[in-house]
Amino acid sequence: MPVALPSIAFFEPRIPENTGNAIRLSAVTGAPLQLIEPLGFELEDSKLRRAGLDYHDLATVTVHTGLDAMLDALPDARVYAFTARADVTYTDLAYEADDVLLFGPEPTGLPDEVLDHPRITSWVRIPMLPGRRSLNLSNAAAIVTYEAARQLGFSDME
Repeated sequence: MPVALPSIAFFEPRIPENTGNAIRLSAVTGAPLQLIEPLGFELEDSKLRRAGLDYHDLATVTVHTGLDAMLDALPDARVYAFTARADVTYTDLAYEADDVLLFGPEPTGLPDEVLDHPRITSWVRIPMLPGRRSLNLSNAAAIVTYEAARQLGFSDME
């Protein structure tokens, strides 16, 4: 059985290719993917299917009707909100399997009402060179997911 990893959560994603890549990430790492509606595409979108290749059946994907619905489904989870405005970096955290790694939509990031939600444990950032706005959403999720996997032991990954 694969090592349990935090959930990757995309708040109102808009670009199907990024979500398709996250489906592939979920499939190859075992990290559950939480999608928070509204989505900017249909789950049957050909671009999403193409980006996820044949990994859709191997991924654990849950669609939630909103942020509160996801939080209700994961009542004990620590929720880390990723934003360039944070002081804490992703390598400063000690990840646990039931954490949630929450990423905002392209191109705006998480809105203030999400960042200020009382269930948010901490704001977190991925360091970048000055003057750069953001990383690609699926790349950001992959960076943090693999850091969590490293900390939790990669034990069943080859």
